[in-house]
Amino acid sequence: MGMRKHLSKKLATLGRYLIMPALMLAAVYILLVSAGNVNERQQAENLKQMEDSIHKAVLNCYAIEGSYPATLDYVEQYYGLQIDHDRYDVFYEVFAQNIMPEITVIEKDTESSQ
Repeated sequence: MGMRKHLSKKLATLGRYLIMPALMLAAVYILLVSAGNVNERQQAENLKQMEDSIHKAVLNCYAIEGSYPATLDYVEQYYGLQIDHDRYDVFYEVFAQNIMPEITVIEKDTESSQ
C-alpha cells in the first residue's frame, strides 16, 4: 500500500509539471489565433470603408453634376477622394453617364512583394 501512495504522489506531481506548461502553451496559441482574427477583421473593415468612400464620392458627383464621373481620377481631383493606391487596386467601369459605375476595390497582396 505504501508503494501505491508514493507512486500516486509522484504521478500527481509529474502531472502538475506537465499540465501547467501545456495550459500556458494553449493560452498563448489562443491569443495568437485571436490576434490574427482581429487583424483580418480590421483589414476587411478598412476595405469596406474604402469602397463606401468611393461610392459616396461618386454619388456626390452625380448629385452635383447630374452625371457619374467618367474616371476615378476626376473624383479624386475634384471631390477630395483619397485612395491609397499602394494598398488598393480600384477598378472603375463606366457604362453610361446616368448608370452607376461598377466599382471594385481589391486589397493588394503586400506580403508577397516584400
